[in-house]
Amino acid sequence: MNLQDVASAQNPDIDDAQALMRGAARLFWQLGYSAIPEFSLPGGRRADLFCVGRKGEVAIIEVKSGTADYRADNKWNEYGEFCDMFYFAVSQRFPHDLIPADTGLIIADGFGGAIVRESPMQKLAAARRKAVTLRFARAAADRLMRAGED
Repeated sequence: MNLQDVASAQNPDIDDAQALMRGAARLFWQLGYSAIPEFSLPGGRRADLFCVGRKGEVAIIEVKSGTADYRADNKWNEYGEFCDMFYFAVSQRFPHDLIPADTGLIIADGFGGAIVRESPMQKLAAARRKAVTLRFARAAADRLMRAGED
């Protein structure tokens, strides 16, 4: 992995969150998932990357660009009720021991990523799965509809 693939041009000590998100999204696409960045969850929280698999499985990926970003944001604790699997996506240089052991861990760069620790599976209730999947479908359709309006 090349540091230029993830380092922010404004601050080389902070990783480019967009590049990490792109790499994690590409990884999950290769695994058979469709992903939406900045997905609004019920209750107003926004997941960095929300992924739905071929069988309806749901994964949320929280991107962390550095230790300050990780320490300043605990909203990810509320995401578990909306997914089967939860992952952090960080760069190779992020101190991996900061990531809780009961979450998945992805090492990413601007071009792809690798799962280095699988997330525990916690099955969503059927009604919740249906609700978030419908929300996902509507968000994807709305974004596609608005794409040509710029």
